[in-house]
Amino acid sequence: MRIWSERYPEVPLDLLAVEPAEAPEVLRDGAADAGIVRLPVDRAVFSAIPLYTELTVVVVPKDHVVTAADEVTLADLADDVLFHPLDDVLDWERPPGRPAFERPATTADAVELVAAGVGLLVVPQSLARLHHRKDLTYRTVTDAPQSAVALSWPEDATTDLVDDFIGVVRGRTVNSTRGRGPSPAEAQQKTADRKAGDKKPPAKKAAAGKSATGKSATGKSAAGRSGGRKPAGRSGGTGGASKGGAGRGKPRRRS
Repeated sequence: MRIWSERYPEVPLDLLAVEPAEAPEVLRDGAADAGIVRLPVDRAVFSAIPLYTELTVVVVPKDHVVTAADEVTLADLADDVLFHPLDDVLDWERPPGRPAFERPATTADAVELVAAGVGLLVVPQSLARLHHRKDLTYRTVTDAPQSAVALSWPEDATTDLVDDFIGVVRGRTVNSTRGRGPSPAEAQQKTADRKAGDKKPPAKKAAAGKSATGKSATGKSAAGRSGGRKPAGRSGGTGGASKGGAGRGKPRRRS
């Protein structure tokens, strides 16, 4: 959101939290332009860009025996009651552990039952964090199915803004050749900066001119001093010799 607000301050970005099972319907109805969803999606209706695959964890009470390890396997949970809520996003061929007497309606309901000490729950890590409680913790399950997360939007609703949002999610830079160019606000700012620059005096050119003039004057002055010394030296030497020669002439004989 920070990058979006910096690049497109004139277009607010609103987040809408929905249940995973409701996300496709929200996108289809146009209540949201794009969404972070769990795969798979109906590719005949939606475009999707896979983003990452989540770790799968088991949610347990803090005093449960599995907390002694950093990671567990499904075999380690075989003797525990494992809840399989109706909104489960993991694709199980066969749910592990002992089945619960009744399937909870939602993941949130299942977490409440785990806190009551009735059983355990296997979910993607983000859901364990979403429903975090102080009396619960979780451990990674190394051999459980995993959930893939993607950016998705209706295929027939790929607008310029949606394309811009895709670029932000993918890490596309402002200067990327695939971008649409600067936003209206950026273009206006660049125009204002250019006009402001045209009004400034050519300070660098004036300074360069002064520097050149100074060097030229210094060069002439040095040449003048150099030229003046040489003639003066020759003139002084000749004049001295001339004066010295006149002073040492023979005296005239008296008549």
